[in-house]
Amino acid sequence: MSPLATAALELAVAKSTPAGLFIRAITKGDVTHALTPTHDQKIVLIVICVYALAILILWHIPYLKAILLPFKLVTVALHEFSHAAAGLCTGAKITSITIDPDEGGLTRMRGGKWCCVMPAGYLGSSFLGALMVFAGFNVLASKIVSVMIGVSLLATLFWAKNWLTRIITVLFVGLIVGLWFTPHGTGLRYVVLFMGVMSSLYCLWDIVDDTLCRKVNESDATKFAQKTHCSSRCCGLIWLLVSFVFLVAAILLGLAFLKDDPSL
Repeated sequence: MSPLATAALELAVAKSTPAGLFIRAITKGDVTHALTPTHDQKIVLIVICVYALAILILWHIPYLKAILLPFKLVTVALHEFSHAAAGLCTGAKITSITIDPDEGGLTRMRGGKWCCVMPAGYLGSSFLGALMVFAGFNVLASKIVSVMIGVSLLATLFWAKNWLTRIITVLFVGLIVGLWFTPHGTGLRYVVLFMGVMSSLYCLWDIVDDTLCRKVNESDATKFAQKTHCSSRCCGLIWLLVSFVFLVAAILLGLAFLKDDPSL
């Protein structure tokens, strides 16, 4: 490295600029340290694995899988909210959101950009799920994200046009509010974490089931493929990879940036 480049590097580090901080982290090997879980983070990772295993088991057991139904429906609500949010951001007028007992959903709107609205359901709900997983590493982060999820559900309630949608949104908003008053917010933290794991896994499975395993004519991927003249399985695969990246990134970022939890 030339003397001029060396001087510029030292100056950047000395001034603690973002570029300098990044270079210093790399040169000191802080990345490895940042991704090494603390004792509390190891517990969170174990809980994530337990949640995932329990969800996968309950998913396939008759009668017991009904336990997951409310969490599946709230994931559908977040899916439909993501469509609505993308529509609003691209100039659409939202007319209704409905959730069906068979875990289906529908968002009606006028206007908007289809290229943003169609992928937003899967990608938006998987992002929100990943955000909840990230927040599960810290009580304060869980409280902040729970407010965001609560606002999303209240917006869904505003556009709701059937009683199931109203009931599921009110139920989970009430649950979030109630858990704010648990000692140290621990209950809220682990419920947010469960909702995140559930939402992330449900999105991944739904994409695989709707696009890769079987072709659903009314799925978002199929409609998007018709617009873009691309294979619905190709669209599904891309969305699947993006959703998986969201989940992995949430865990890695949680390990790196949520080391200390002063509330514990």
